[in-house]
Amino acid sequence: MSSIVSRSTLRVFPRNSLSGQLLINLRRMSKSALVILAPGAEEMEFVIAADVLRRAEVKVTVAGLGSAGPIKCSRDVVAVPDVSLADVAGQEFDAVVLPGGLGGAKALSESAEVGKVLKRHEESNKLIAAICAGPTALVAHKIGVGKSITSYPSVKDKVTEDYKYVDDKTCVQDGQLITSRGPGTAFEWALKIAENLAGPEKTQAVKKGMLL
Repeated sequence: MSSIVSRSTLRVFPRNSLSGQLLINLRRMSKSALVILAPGAEEMEFVIAADVLRRAEVKVTVAGLGSAGPIKCSRDVVAVPDVSLADVAGQEFDAVVLPGGLGGAKALSESAEVGKVLKRHEESNKLIAAICAGPTALVAHKIGVGKSITSYPSVKDKVTEDYKYVDDKTCVQDGQLITSRGPGTAFEWALKIAENLAGPEKTQAVKKGMLL
């Protein structure tokens, strides 16, 4: 079974090739994102985030919570991560991305490993993004306390106490924290993450290519 989101292949060019060297340099400068896929995750939010970021030439690693094997999402779509979270938990990424889904958010909230990853990236002032019920994992691990956030309406009461809740926006960025509301806002959320990592020009090109 192959990954639901295909991996890119690095071609090797001769050392004296200008185009090859430029490509290598660009790859070295490109940003990276860790998308954590938990059982019960909302599949639209997961796929849209990973897909949009890869279109923006962000190096995306899909890490399965608890397994590198097939993971069943909230609507019974089965996705195969690139690696298990345990394999990459100690690595540095420019962004950590948390899809929602009630089951997925619960698993993220209960995982000490996820908490360690989030805390380390927050301390390094790296980007953290969560959507739908995903912001409840921020609450559980005390990430971004005091910042402005939003979420799926049904979990609002779980994220209001220690945060400034925003009702009238579908995607909210406060510093290095980006949150959004649900499947219907996943493209806006993913594009905002891409804008932070790849820049507005590249993000606009991706948006145009997807006819958004």
